[in-house]
Amino acid sequence: MEIGVLGPLVVSVRGRSLVPSAAKSRQVLALLAANLGRHVSLDAIVRELWDGTTPGSPTGVVQTYVKQLRHALAAALGPADETGPKELLSRTHTGYVLNLPGAEADARTFERLAMDGFRALAQQEAAEAAALLDRAEELWRGPALADVRTGPVLRTETHRLDEVRRAATEHRVTAYMMLGRHSEILGELSAMTDRYPLQEGLHALWIVCLYRCGRSGEALDAFRRLRAAMVGELGIEPSHRLQRLHHAVLRDDPALDAAAAGLAAF
Repeated sequence: MEIGVLGPLVVSVRGRSLVPSAAKSRQVLALLAANLGRHVSLDAIVRELWDGTTPGSPTGVVQTYVKQLRHALAAALGPADETGPKELLSRTHTGYVLNLPGAEADARTFERLAMDGFRALAQQEAAEAAALLDRAEELWRGPALADVRTGPVLRTETHRLDEVRRAATEHRVTAYMMLGRHSEILGELSAMTDRYPLQEGLHALWIVCLYRCGRSGEALDAFRRLRAAMVGELGIEPSHRLQRLHHAVLRDDPALDAAAAGLAAF
């Protein structure tokens, strides 16, 4: 059994995909898969599907979607299986729970590896942190739930996962820099700073990485672009920490090379 939300939705049993083509049925399955083994209330499903424009009988409509998903489960399991679809997709007093024995959602694995990587980095174990966070990043196949039309509940979850991924990237890049592997992460940092144009932590790493690769001019340009974006969109200057980093690049401060984590001196 396979559950994947870090990219297009994947839910398969014995190699057979359960992902429906209908948009709302897919949403229901995505919500249950993202909460594998946890209760999902009927209210949350209704809010996800209709976001305030609820039809006259939402409970009955949700029950129809669940019935369709159970039919798909039954077809994948086959008649000889002792576990029935109602056990795998069970009804509670106030909602539903998807239970697929032996399956773990890729998002859970990602978060576990990320947390382990964060702890390793906090203990200055850069090689272990890099290895753990590399494995965490490899689980992503694209934007979370890339082929699912998301409502407010799933959007909250995809935004949360995206924030964990961003934090994992910052930690992984820091670990690489501690190991002196600056050139390996230049391309990724460039893409991430484009994706998060106002994220100071990523830009600080980008500036130090460029500097350590002998590209001081580009490091200064990176600061100027960040400043222009922050002033233009937020009306504020970069933090004192970023400004100190900028001044360090201008004066070719030896601390830029000496700081073990890349930013420890700033």
